Amino acid sequence: MDTDGASRVHSADLIEHYFEQGWTDGLPVVPPTPESVAAMVDALGGQPDRLEARVPPRWGNLTREVLAVNLVLAGCRPEYAPLVRAALLALTTTHFNLHGVQATTHMAAPLLVVNGPIRREIGLNAGANVFGSGCRANATIGRAVRLVLLNVGGGWPGDLDKSTLGHPGKYTFCIAENEEASPWAPYHVEHGYRPDESTVFCIAAEGPHSVTNHVADDPQGILDSIASAMSTIAHNNAVSSGSCAVVIGPEHAATIAGKGWTRQDVRRYLWSAAGNTWDAASFGDRYGKVYNRNLPRWYRREPGARIPVVPASDDIHLFVAGGEAGRFSAFLPGWGHMTSPVLRSIDGRPPAAGAATCTDGTCEL
Repeated sequence: MDTDGASRVHSADLIEHYFEQGWTDGLPVVPPTPESVAAMVDALGGQPDRLEARVPPRWGNLTREVLAVNLVLAGCRPEYAPLVRAALLALTTTHFNLHGVQATTHMAAPLLVVNGPIRREIGLNAGANVFGSGCRANATIGRAVRLVLLNVGGGWPGDLDKSTLGHPGKYTFCIAENEEASPWAPYHVEHGYRPDESTVFCIAAEGPHSVTNHVADDPQGILDSIASAMSTIAHNNAVSSGSCAVVIGPEHAATIAGKGWTRQDVRRYLWSAAGNTWDAASFGDRYGKVYNRNLPRWYRREPGARIPVVPASDDIHLFVAGGEAGRFSAFLPGWGHMTSPVLRSIDGRPPAAGAATCTDGTCEL
């Protein structure tokens, strides 16, 4: 992307120029200027030629200057830059398998979930309409990641991106956990980080599947509704295992925690309650040795046997997010065993040595 070349185009035609160059996600972008790119590079620590990552499937070089250009194109503010970089470094780890996510015929898209003080510092939305429009930080951070996947990774629909249907999260897919409304320890604290550290969690996921329950006043009633949404043979977890995400709305979370249930209790209950029969998942054993061949070996492959949606309760990544009004939650199926979620701190540091993992979700902050 030649910003100097673009500057020679009359300002009234800049937006059309970027469409013609194929540097957009289908929506108008913010034309970069030398000043705006320099501000982004400074926010990333300077050194514009420093290589941050290579982005599959085209394996383009993501230098700080190239990242800065895409940040400006997306409409980001400089203070968003470290978070976007952390997300991209997480996505380009071997575990995540971004090459597969970019090129699959499935609809999966990288979802970012942010924890820690950075949520408030940059104005991320963790409340009402958390998956929707209206917040610059959520929208442009997710969009910047997508522009990098397009412009640097080459994941263009119909070319290297073979997704049959896609979903709107392939424009932008970034939320924050509503730590203030959560009755449990934040997700990153549960995984060994301090409350004053900021992290980004990345998982390849479908869009949110709404779970409605306005009547239950007990944990089992609410969680049975979520388990019902999870128990279907129509998503990749059912036939390819892997990981998934569950977002509990604050009202549901308050009801569940009010009965003394921990975050770990919720995960374990969902794991035991959600599942399908082998007959259903294998389509009457017609595809059991092909389509389901990568399910865990310990699953019972026999008529009537019930198999879980994911191999273990820890494969259900649980967050509290959304507005305070409304008894809704959501299930987000993953892409399957072909990818592993990645949690990364914004500054790249691992959890403190010897830090206790908050396994039951009730550790003190």
